[in-house]
Amino acid sequence: MRFTLAAATAAAAGLLFAGVAAVPASADAPKGAYWRVETTFTTTHPRAVGSGYHLIQRSVSTDWLSPDGKGWSGYRALGAKPATKKDEAAWRADGSPTTWDYRTEGMKIHLSSRPGKGWVQATKGRPAGLRFGEKYVTYQQLQELPAEAEALRKQLTAEVDAWIDEAAEEAKTTDPRATKNDWLVNRDRYVAGRAVELLYVNPAPDKVRAAAFQVLKTTKGVSDLGRSKDPLGRPGQKLALPVPSNGGSVLKQQLIVDTTAMTLLAEYTDLRDDGEQVLGKSGVKTFKAGWTNDKPAVPGES
Repeated sequence: MRFTLAAATAAAAGLLFAGVAAVPASADAPKGAYWRVETTFTTTHPRAVGSGYHLIQRSVSTDWLSPDGKGWSGYRALGAKPATKKDEAAWRADGSPTTWDYRTEGMKIHLSSRPGKGWVQATKGRPAGLRFGEKYVTYQQLQELPAEAEALRKQLTAEVDAWIDEAAEEAKTTDPRATKNDWLVNRDRYVAGRAVELLYVNPAPDKVRAAAFQVLKTTKGVSDLGRSKDPLGRPGQKLALPVPSNGGSVLKQQLIVDTTAMTLLAEYTDLRDDGEQVLGKSGVKTFKAGWTNDKPAVPGES
């Protein structure tokens, strides 16, 4: 069944706002109460501390989505530690502190080797529904996405083109020199990015995720780097996204995808300005995505 967002929205709007997720007979029925995505981010803190050593920081964020579009988010800082053996030696020479404090741009920064208390709360400030690109759709609409790669590519490309048109027009209000080509030059990357989102952000059907992976790996500029393992030791297919055209910045991203479950396992980000790596924004994320019946709770400490 071909998915047309505009046509389906009107038909399903009543179901969405009534809190009911109608599931067509051909769809994947929810396999739990929530679609849960846990993201662990590991990065080097952007500023040296103590006598001049760097710290590795870890944090975990978790999102829960119910099939009727309600959301919850949780977060916990997992602590910091010296980044390298050289940094560890300097840290020990400083007396092996477990907390670090400094001020920058009027803000006080506090780091600790211990995990934080964390928090969990209902998501506020966004429409009810499941995110699909720049829009929110119902569970039914998500199930009706094309399960064939070329049809899905056409759908995602149309969504990207519509977003580019809107972004280009909006940019003209603040920068008269802005042109549509500023976005079109990265069109393939945007399409690849939409395909990646379908691999973990929301509970897309199994067949749609399989089609999204085919779209991803065959998009112009995407490189297949072969089989690999993520930082948790999970095997998958490693791919490199197209490098965007963005002035003096160079952003390189590599992904590892579980080609059995068709879910994203890891994302490696290397952002450089004038050849220097941007600490705090470069790093690796690992993902655990799937259905659960466990209620939203503060993420664990590990």
